Amino acid sequence: MVAAVAKAILRLVVVLALILPLVPVNRSQEPAGISVAAVPKAESMRGAVPEEAGTRRDVLPGPELGRARTAGDGLAGTAGDGLARIGVGARGGVGADGQGNMAVASVSREAVPGVSAERVSARLDRFLRGRPGPVTAMVKDLATGRVYRYHAGERLITASTAKVQILVALLLRTPWKKLPAEVRRDAEMMIRYSDNHAADRLWTRIGGADGFNRAGRRLGLKHTVGVPGQCVDLYCWGITRTSVDDQVRLMAALVSGRSPLKAGDRKQVRRLMGEVVDGQNWGISAAACAGERVALKNGWLKRVSTKRWAVISVGLITDGDGRDYALAVLTEGSPEVAYGVATVEGVVERIMRDFRDCRA
Repeated sequence: MVAAVAKAILRLVVVLALILPLVPVNRSQEPAGISVAAVPKAESMRGAVPEEAGTRRDVLPGPELGRARTAGDGLAGTAGDGLARIGVGARGGVGADGQGNMAVASVSREAVPGVSAERVSARLDRFLRGRPGPVTAMVKDLATGRVYRYHAGERLITASTAKVQILVALLLRTPWKKLPAEVRRDAEMMIRYSDNHAADRLWTRIGGADGFNRAGRRLGLKHTVGVPGQCVDLYCWGITRTSVDDQVRLMAALVSGRSPLKAGDRKQVRRLMGEVVDGQNWGISAAACAGERVALKNGWLKRVSTKRWAVISVGLITDGDGRDYALAVLTEGSPEVAYGVATVEGVVERIMRDFRDCRA
């Protein structure tokens, strides 16, 4: 009896040994901390993703790209396996800080389409080929963090766009409601009409270059330093050198709840920038879709040394859903103001094509 049972068990073992290798085994386990369903196909990842993607990310130097950790302990994958770049650097380089570093993060299926640095930079290079002077530009979608930079290392003059920071410096000292009527009038003339003498009076009121720079530090500006003294018949605020990163950061401070500027004062600055007089409302407005709101400040200044024009436009475009885009385009070397305006508008139009389509 025992022998019969032993033989039956032996036969069962032999049968199982023959069958088990034929059963398929799933060897592709999901890495810890990330769902396969949340990783889009590699070919869909061509640019930046929102900074607020919901996953902690590590910024890695260029040679070490391709690895990122999620909030869990598992490896999320490589850039070709569903990870995307955050930020776009100068000349098509990538990086959250514009210095050639890249930030990577896992992306959910709800992620906003990215901005292709390579495509936009090639488009701008073609447009600017043969046009004189340096050009630097930046656009940031303040709702998602998507950003594009072009020649972000350039430091060019502000011309009259410095008047926005003059007004912010004024309001950081004294709220709009407490300003005397004549000071409010100067603020309106300075922003809406670009009145230089009104700007000079407010420049003196904020403490000149020291007050201007103090406000810049509170706003987190890193490359914008006011120039003391007088230049011909005006103070030297117009030759302040700046970066597009600083100008976009300044524009963002006009809508952010984390701004050192109070909500009511932010609203007043945007109001004045939204009521710039006809003839001065060119620039970033060229990229606005029908029905979108634009708040801007432009600058144009003829350099004594070169007899060429610096033409600049900074501001905000707000779409119908309340999403804000902060924009800055700085140029120098134009033979005429109109030529510089055409350069600024051509640049901003070509960048914004990759951020969104205007609805018909």
